[in-house]
Order: sequence, then C-alpha cells, then structure tokens
Amino acid sequence: MNQRWLWWLLVPVSAIAVLIVAPFVRSSGGAQGPAGPTALSGQPETVVALADDFGRPVSLERYKGRIVVLNLWASWCPPCRAEMPELQQFYSQNVARGVTVVGVNEGESAQRAASFARSLGISFPIWIDEDQRYGRVYAALGLPTTIVIDRNGTVVRGFDGPVTLPDLQAAVSSRFRSR
Repeated sequence: MNQRWLWWLLVPVSAIAVLIVAPFVRSSGGAQGPAGPTALSGQPETVVALADDFGRPVSLERYKGRIVVLNLWASWCPPCRAEMPELQQFYSQNVARGVTVVGVNEGESAQRAASFARSLGISFPIWIDEDQRYGRVYAALGLPTTIVIDRNGTVVRGFDGPVTLPDLQAAVSSRFRSR
C-alpha cells in the first residue's frame, strides 16, 4: 500500500519538475546545446529602449563602435553586489579604450537602483529595466548575467553568474587589437 502512495506522489512531482526545467533547456534539431547567455556568441545585439536612473531614454544605439559590457543585476542579489566593484574597476581601466559597462537593473525602481549604485561608488551608466526585457532577450538564467558586445554589435561572450575582472579582460582583450 505504501508503494502505491509513493507512485501517486512521484508522478505529479516529476511532471511539475519537467514543466519548470523545460523552458531553460534549449535544443536544436534534437541535439543539446548550451543554454542561456553562453549560447549567444556570434549573435547580433538586440536593442531595447529603456530609461536610465535619471529617467532619460537610453539604448545600445548610443554605444555603436564601442565595446559594451552589459551587466544585468538587482540590488537584492548577493552575487550582483559582490561583482560590482570589479565591474567598476574594469570600467575605470578601459573607458578611455572605447569600452563601456552598462548596468541594467532588472525589475526594480530607478530610485532603488540609483541608491544601490551610489552606495557602491558605481560611475558607469545604470539603466532601468522594470519589465526585465533584457533578461528575456539575452536568455538570462538568473542574476547576475553579463553580455559582452563587440564594436560591430555582435555578442562576443555571455556569462551566467558572477563575472570577475580576469573574465572581462579575457573577453575583450582580442577586441582591442581589432579596432
């Protein structure tokens, strides 16, 4: 009798697990490939019009001809907080070389995002994506997610999870030579 109850419990739990996980697993022609932002290398950038933390309209169009590090984050995310100083350091070291870092806050208000950025001494642009459109466009599996876009508007690399200064330097180093 106990085995029957176990089966009655196991079947619905398994079905729910499949429904939750299935949208995050990508396949092409039946072959499993990488999912999330790592699968985007070589794809053209997608431009979504947003507003910055001052309410001004912004988009990736503003950075044509520059290398862009697009970092999706939220203030409630501990790994996002942890990586911000390295993103700021990378920005400070490379802005004169035609690189910009754009922090895209996912799902929070402009006031909350600006306060968070100020508390960490962030000077790179902060955009507000209350509807989390960039998260969907760039296949974010969670936060933080970072996308590196080259001067021609092509995704060079996607990072799912925290990014480090060496990760960023490696992702853009060859792009400096192709200027």
